[in-house]
Amino acid sequence: MPLPKAELHLHIEGTLEPELAFELAARNGVPLPYATVGDLRAAYDFKDLQSFLDLYYELTAVLRTERDFEDLADAYLARAAAQGVRHAEIFFDPQAHTRRGVALGTVVEGLWRALGRGEDSHGVSTRLIMCFLRDESAESALETLRAAEPYLDRIAGVGLDSAEAGHPPAKFREVYEAAAALGLRRVAHAGEEGPPEYIRQALDVLGVERVDHGLRCLEDPELVARLARERIPLTLCPLSNVRLRAVDTLADHPLPALLDAGLLCTVNSDDPAYFGGYVGDTFDAVRDTLGLTEDRLRELARNSFLAAFLDHDEERRARYLAEVEAYVFP
Repeated sequence: MPLPKAELHLHIEGTLEPELAFELAARNGVPLPYATVGDLRAAYDFKDLQSFLDLYYELTAVLRTERDFEDLADAYLARAAAQGVRHAEIFFDPQAHTRRGVALGTVVEGLWRALGRGEDSHGVSTRLIMCFLRDESAESALETLRAAEPYLDRIAGVGLDSAEAGHPPAKFREVYEAAAALGLRRVAHAGEEGPPEYIRQALDVLGVERVDHGLRCLEDPELVARLARERIPLTLCPLSNVRLRAVDTLADHPLPALLDAGLLCTVNSDDPAYFGGYVGDTFDAVRDTLGLTEDRLRELARNSFLAAFLDHDEERRARYLAEVEAYVFP
């Protein structure tokens, strides 16, 4: 039985395994520029974030119907549950779908078909977080938020993702203010490609409650002290960082230094179909490569539930935390 954990940095589009991509392409009559599943897997050799994003958005073309999004989410929940995930806060990118003619309602309703029954079918509770593409305009983000208002009973928060360089968080001040007024939780990718200043902007301009990635905070000791003091969670993605060249090798990952600095770190899989492992695989990798002790692994699992947006259900949070404390490592 795996260590119980929450996953807080997971892009549902990034769980599209090549086999499912081919299945959906055939279902929807979408041609793929790859002859076989093996050819597609071979394309997952990225040079940088942009080359990954190019393929990532190319493959979203196979997602057309509510059933497609339901199948995508259901496949993720099955894999996550097998790796010990008890709670998942799942990102989705509406603009990546609406700009190619797929209605926002199709995306949300399809995902919710799977997520709404996730606890019964897989033992995984879920929250849905709608991300804005930072390389799109701030106006487009506002339009997306307005279009999402009929679905806010199913959307818990907003996030900010895609290419970070050259797109500072401050660009999205207005839409985050509007999201806060609607009672939505706020997170943002910052400090992966971008500098520590982007983390500061995410905190001070956007009012985020968690920082997605954030590993470059170590370049700014004052920022590290603030993150530790204010207990701002970081949703780290070590395998993603290696594949996208944010760090050279997993052995170079700053996770131990961040933990030693007293930061509330969590470990997540980001886009697991593309980056070589789901969250349980990621825990195993950092344990083996970084030499994390059982106490450190338990700390990471505990942190994941402490950082989760479960404020309205503290009884559930306490139950999950009790599972972590009771866990016996094999």
